[in-house]
Amino acid sequence: MKRPIAVAITLLTALAATLPGMPLRAATEDVHTRHRLLEQEKQSVNLYKAYFPSVELARKAAITFHAQLLESNYAGGYLIFELDAADMDKLRGFGFRFEQATEFIQRRDQVLSQLQSLQAGRTATTAAGTAAPGDVSIQSIPSFSCYETVEETFAAAQAFVTAKPTLATWIDVGDSWEKTQGAGGYDLRVLKLSNSAVSPVPLADKPKLFINSAIHAREYTTAPLVLEFARWLVNGHGTNADATWILDHHEVHLMLHANPDGRKKAEAGLSWRKNTNNNFCANTNTRGIDLNRNFSFSWNSTAGQGSSGNACDLTYRGPSAGSEPEIQAIQTYVRSLWTGRRGPLPTDAAPADTSGIHLDIHSYSQLVLWPWGTTSTPAPNGTALQTLGRKFAFFNGYTPQQSIGLYPTDGTSDGVSYGELGVAAYTIELGTAFFETCATYNNTIKPNNLPVLIYAAKAVRTPYITPAGPDVTTLTLSNDASGAGVQAGVNVALAASVTDTRFNNSNGTEPTQAIAAAEYTLDTPPWQAGAAPVVLVASDGAFNSSTEAVGGAINTAGLPLGKHTVFVRARDAGGAWGAVSAVFLNIVSAAPQPGSVTETTANNNTRNSAQLITPNPALVNGSLSASSDTDYYRVTLGAGKTLTATLTPNATSDYDLRLYNASGSVIARSEQGTGLVDTATFTNTGAAAITVYARVLYFSGGTGATNGKYTLGLSQ
Repeated sequence: MKRPIAVAITLLTALAATLPGMPLRAATEDVHTRHRLLEQEKQSVNLYKAYFPSVELARKAAITFHAQLLESNYAGGYLIFELDAADMDKLRGFGFRFEQATEFIQRRDQVLSQLQSLQAGRTATTAAGTAAPGDVSIQSIPSFSCYETVEETFAAAQAFVTAKPTLATWIDVGDSWEKTQGAGGYDLRVLKLSNSAVSPVPLADKPKLFINSAIHAREYTTAPLVLEFARWLVNGHGTNADATWILDHHEVHLMLHANPDGRKKAEAGLSWRKNTNNNFCANTNTRGIDLNRNFSFSWNSTAGQGSSGNACDLTYRGPSAGSEPEIQAIQTYVRSLWTGRRGPLPTDAAPADTSGIHLDIHSYSQLVLWPWGTTSTPAPNGTALQTLGRKFAFFNGYTPQQSIGLYPTDGTSDGVSYGELGVAAYTIELGTAFFETCATYNNTIKPNNLPVLIYAAKAVRTPYITPAGPDVTTLTLSNDASGAGVQAGVNVALAASVTDTRFNNSNGTEPTQAIAAAEYTLDTPPWQAGAAPVVLVASDGAFNSSTEAVGGAINTAGLPLGKHTVFVRARDAGGAWGAVSAVFLNIVSAAPQPGSVTETTANNNTRNSAQLITPNPALVNGSLSASSDTDYYRVTLGAGKTLTATLTPNATSDYDLRLYNASGSVIARSEQGTGLVDTATFTNTGAAAITVYARVLYFSGGTGATNGKYTLGLSQ
């Protein structure tokens, strides 16, 4: 029988504390039980350093023997497992060699002895009628303040619904095993996030992202990460353009705790994996069913290699396919989200335009995995699954690979979503430990994996197509960089960086192409009818690289007051449009209508011959007759006033804008690329009016049309 090794350092406070309010007799009996459990842990010495022949095989072993994996040291060339003789024989066949993990065992025993001593001291203190210092409530996780308990997680979800009922719904989808037995337990719930005030496109549903976490109870980081994603979405709606459009146009469904009964065991410090079904391997710490071996699709389909029939094993698959209430709830809910689009044969691919993504968040091993896990044969949508997997792995730096290990795995969560329905499905293994420290979680796991979930929410409309396309990595608006807003009628320069290179190529190389096009739409996303795409141009004059700076002008004339959403995307030479990124454009008032002025001075190519511009504001209609031509204009800038000059060139020319003072010194400049709007400002801080010169010129060397027209807006 394989017994879980509790991660000893995490038990130091968790197992030692007598629960407040517990009767003395019950508390003492509980401490005695814990003492015996800790003593049993000491008797387990089948812990080994397994030295691997290659990192590739180590990653596969981490998949196959994940339930027995205790520690990983890839730099040192070994993994620490709890192994029986049969497991060791299997690993030897792949070139692994073993030595007993003496140091690990010594560290474990030292801490377990400390726990036993501390328990005895606390029992004596309680018997004397005084509270033991440091006692903790069952509603907290000792030593892990960064992780919410089941109750705290559920309370946070309910708070979203209370605060923003148009964005959040808290749905009861079933019961945990203990609740079905009348023994306490929990409702199984899904937090649905979507803006109900925005209707889906007629004859189409909003694309749906489903994420479940903590299906293996001891994997501490998983539910907090998904809850943090919910916070990012809900708190960002209305303030973050990407969070806003995701909730307006997509749906996000989060089963934060797929195994709440088991999670409560793990919150007390036990290395608990399965649910708490006591009908199998009763009254032990290895009772229950491995929920991620109990899904109906492919259940027990690998001749015993992919799961265990031994009720006390950590990968016990259960008595029948989908036997557990937790799995029944997940499968029923997933089937309610999507209509099946994959045929019955293993080789039947889902259509390329299939919508939806299912993420199953686990720890640990730093892996991004996709189907199949039952066979080394790629899934029929394997190429597209690989592309999205490598995109996810770009963000978190994990190894992307098909979920087959040294041996197959069956009855897993991707069976219902991809196996039955054809929906893109992934398992993401976070971090390097089940009981990850708060420092590691806050500094590494959360910041590296939150972008994975955000990208999934963006790409969920067409996950077999979109990830092959370019990403928008930066996006700015020149006149609204601070979010303070601009006046309607003011031209706004949009600048962005787009790239087709954001893939993790640590396990194979993903093809990339040059950027071929970029565009923006205003207020209507590009996939909806009525969207009016505006072409963005390459800042260097040509789309010929896999990473490009792009830009263009936004005409704000006639826009109503308030926030507007600018959607930006790019297409590569392979024809794939990438994920949309967005930014808010805030219109605060209508700009004064400029007076139309025509360039009339025949020879205004010096400051001495500069044409005087008097209307305020003014819009000058000018042109450059040759690459050597240049135009000067002069204005009188009042004391304390700020001059704003906005140069809009023709689409094929690269013009620059400069402002000079009376002595000929440059006081402001803007040098955007071909077809891009240039904006320059200068404030007169003096007590008297001054003369300022605005100059329009070709980019050094001259590019584009030699008789190009432009407009120059001048206002103060």
